[in-house]
Amino acid sequence: MKITSVRAVYPKYKNTIPSWRTHLWQVVVRIETDTGHTGWGFGGGGKASVEIINGHFSEILVGRQLNSTSDISEIWDYLYVESIPYGRKGIAIMALSGVDLSLYDALGKAEKKPVAKLLNPTNKQTVRCYATGPDTNWYAEMGFTAQKIPHRWTGKHSTETAVNVTEAARGALGSKAEVMLDVYMSWDTDVTVHMNTALKHVGIHWFEDVLTPDDLEELGRLRQKIHPVNMAGGEHEFTALGFAEISRNRSYDIWQPDITWCGGITAGLRIVEMAIADKTAVVPHRGGEPWGLHFIAASECEDFAELVMGTRFSEQDNLWIGSPEQENGHIQVTDAPGFGVKPNENLL
Repeated sequence: MKITSVRAVYPKYKNTIPSWRTHLWQVVVRIETDTGHTGWGFGGGGKASVEIINGHFSEILVGRQLNSTSDISEIWDYLYVESIPYGRKGIAIMALSGVDLSLYDALGKAEKKPVAKLLNPTNKQTVRCYATGPDTNWYAEMGFTAQKIPHRWTGKHSTETAVNVTEAARGALGSKAEVMLDVYMSWDTDVTVHMNTALKHVGIHWFEDVLTPDDLEELGRLRQKIHPVNMAGGEHEFTALGFAEISRNRSYDIWQPDITWCGGITAGLRIVEMAIADKTAVVPHRGGEPWGLHFIAASECEDFAELVMGTRFSEQDNLWIGSPEQENGHIQVTDAPGFGVKPNENLL
């Protein structure tokens, strides 16, 4: 089949956090083909990404063949090279991610297979999940046995806050639960070492994004100082080329590519191959979303998918109709063709 149309739209979000997400959050990508199959994808980069997809990418993609996963890989390489003058990382790769995922969705529908089975006929049927957010008791009620807690260092009082929330998570979720902290680049080396000591009695599974993604050498040194707590990161890195630098510096124990940002499934598969050679675990950022879920199910990623849950009473945009729901901390991978979801037209 041939690609006949490539379009992206920035949804009418109602519940984004006032920040860079206001204008640069996720975009919906639609690929249409001459066989009538439509592929839906999800990428980062917001309004800037829409311009790249509807302009440059659309101009050079219409008319290309889409009949195999090899075709998708070739398209990925083509778009990467063509976008080098303004790309290589950042928004261009986030745009490429959305296109890549929409291509997989269209091919899965044409082949009448879920994306996970396109990638691997013998894939995981159920994936274990962890909840990200502050509402520990709610997560425990729903059956989660792992939680990642957002934490920001704003001064010495932040130590007490971290101790209190992690102790509460340990108490609510049990002695065998994984308790993680996502500090969103708000720590430095001294704070990380200090917090590692302060939280040793809790038993933290990983610290995430303690420094910026430009501090790979220091992360590699710091990783050894906090052992056996794992150093996790990589959501702000792009393509296998970027993860090669993570590998070279031994920056993380756990790699966390975001499939909607790092270059899609095509880049994700290349990153996993590298991680296998490094004997490093891969736990995709936001892996409980449909795209990450199929990727985890079909690959050597850890059986551990992130669901950003918010709180019991928080409102969220229901953008993707058909997204599987977690049950007792697990998600069933859909057998529907493609990713098995479609966008809520009311938000487009």
